Amino acid sequence: MNRGIDALANDIRNLSPVRPVGRVVQASHGTLTVGGLAGDAALGDHVRVELRDGRLRGEVIDISAQGAIVLPDGSGDGIRIGDPVVLQGAPSIAPASHWVGRIIDPFGAPLDGMGLSRGATPRPVRAAPPRATERGPLGARLTTGLAVFDTMLPLVRGQRLGVFAGSGVGKSTLLANLTKGVDADVTVIALVGERGREVREFVEETLGQEGRKKAVVVAATSDQPPLSRRRALWSAMSVAEFFRDQGQHVLFLADSVTRFAEAHREIALAAGETSSLRGFPPSVAHQIMTVAERAGPGTAQSGGDITAIFTVLVAGSDMEEPIADILRGVLDGHVVLDRQIAERGRYPAIDLLRSVSRSLPRAASDPENMLIKLARQRLGAYDRAELMIQSGLYSPGSDPEVDAAIQVWPALDAFLAEPSPDGPAEAFRKLAGILGQHSWTG
Repeated sequence: MNRGIDALANDIRNLSPVRPVGRVVQASHGTLTVGGLAGDAALGDHVRVELRDGRLRGEVIDISAQGAIVLPDGSGDGIRIGDPVVLQGAPSIAPASHWVGRIIDPFGAPLDGMGLSRGATPRPVRAAPPRATERGPLGARLTTGLAVFDTMLPLVRGQRLGVFAGSGVGKSTLLANLTKGVDADVTVIALVGERGREVREFVEETLGQEGRKKAVVVAATSDQPPLSRRRALWSAMSVAEFFRDQGQHVLFLADSVTRFAEAHREIALAAGETSSLRGFPPSVAHQIMTVAERAGPGTAQSGGDITAIFTVLVAGSDMEEPIADILRGVLDGHVVLDRQIAERGRYPAIDLLRSVSRSLPRAASDPENMLIKLARQRLGAYDRAELMIQSGLYSPGSDPEVDAAIQVWPALDAFLAEPSPDGPAEAFRKLAGILGQHSWTG
């Protein structure tokens, strides 16, 4: 009862008695020209178009003396000249602690069929990241429940990691495993442009009941307009920042940045921006970097951190395509999932030689770093000689490094797919045994 009264009080408190109102003066395919708002509207402001049979959201994407150009959050069917357009200001969302365990849309409305009250204080969906000089350092190594991340690709508190993969190679399963394995106070998951069937499948089957108990899922399906799809990532980050500012450790998962960039491309092209980065507008780089910078270590005042994992769809494992290249340059490491590895049945299908965690060497001790180096050397030696080995052209004894790699490769490859229920220390001991370092002590 108290929560309901508080929610009503918050809604009343946030009401604005007066809002500027304009009129539709021109409607074309994809955009509207609104008169009467040029002196009040700002770029990025949201508006509400009052139709005869409903309402439609929109965003101001261009302003001139003649009026404001609005991109509607929908098809625009039914809009008429003279329809009122109410200026609502900069987009915001009002998270609350009781949102944990819920599925919401990019505007904070529930998607799971139950009521959901707003929080006390609206937050901007395009918030600025913490000041660089006030941010803390990366924290301690996190237990993930997966052997490869507990050893050779460590994930630390406040780290920002990218997962680069094509479709259907196990990204969603990897994210769900990290959700269950990483020790975080809250998990915030952004599902951007997902197929409607997969949203429910991810929540109910992949994430599961236990994973959902500490998660907030923000979802915008592929059939929704680009404004909603782009906002999904921003809103999810604002929710994560809400919990971070309460001093909590937040695990933030975004699937995927590529669909966020595609939604931004649609909006930018409608605003008149040209495409120059293989079909993407130049502004996409700034949008991606800004979102990535909002994650990471918090300030001493907040006491919380956002450990973030962003996924990128890369066709044909092309790590040089624009979105992958932009994101890789601002993150603290990247993980590449390889289709050939997935096709031979090893999950997660991580290509370790193309993956790196920039938390190393600090995240591991000197003995652990030596063990990681040796494992990479063995995998690298086998990779260089694999074609000769598979075709029977390699003669044992030709290269001691390759001989040693052949001996340990089956167990080492299997180790990359193993769970790590007992934590990093036990995982390193097992890795040392595989590499023949029986006298190793961590």
